Amino acid sequence: MQETPGSQPYRIMLRPIANPLPIGLLALLISTTSVAALQLGWIPADQSVAVGRIVVVLALAVQLPGAAFGFLARDPAAGTGMAVLGGTWLAIGLTLSLGEPGSTSPGLGIALIAASVALLVPIAVSLAKPVTMIVLSVSAVRFALTGVVQLGAPPVWETAAGVVGIVLGVLALYAAMAFELEDVHHRTILPLGRTGPAHHAMESGIDEQLRGIEQEAGVRQQL
Repeated sequence: MQETPGSQPYRIMLRPIANPLPIGLLALLISTTSVAALQLGWIPADQSVAVGRIVVVLALAVQLPGAAFGFLARDPAAGTGMAVLGGTWLAIGLTLSLGEPGSTSPGLGIALIAASVALLVPIAVSLAKPVTMIVLSVSAVRFALTGVVQLGAPPVWETAAGVVGIVLGVLALYAAMAFELEDVHHRTILPLGRTGPAHHAMESGIDEQLRGIEQEAGVRQQL
């Protein structure tokens, strides 16, 4: 309950939710590894349609809902980052599932490069959460490399994109495990490198958590 001079008391209701990042990160693990397997030649090119359908399902059923819950958890960086990831992987999945196996799409290439630039926004505000920042940064590099491949770059670029994709999968797995353990035990188990506000979010009391809530979107009058 809050009170201001000369006004009636008012209440702001908050509903605790589970951390949505682990499910989004695990979907990222599956998507990036599956596409990397195509790029590295681990599976034949004619499996691109199946891979595309898997990526579409994961984006629609896991990553984009995870983005929505990120905003509900009052973490715009997580929500924005997951939304960009989910939307971009959805575009990749649709292109793979509807296109000819082994073909490239300059239109998708431009979109992927634009997505890598768009990720700079959540990256810039995730400095207090290094693991999240690293996952988003490697995702940006992965999108940029894949975009260059779609624009007709030599095969070595596709190999580089696949290798970065595997590295991204490993990072996503670590981050998902770390966030899941933290959420279950209510303390950090695997290092996440939280600093500043992110560190205070795990260590501070409820009064500190609610400080400044009147300025947050959904409470203040305008966005």
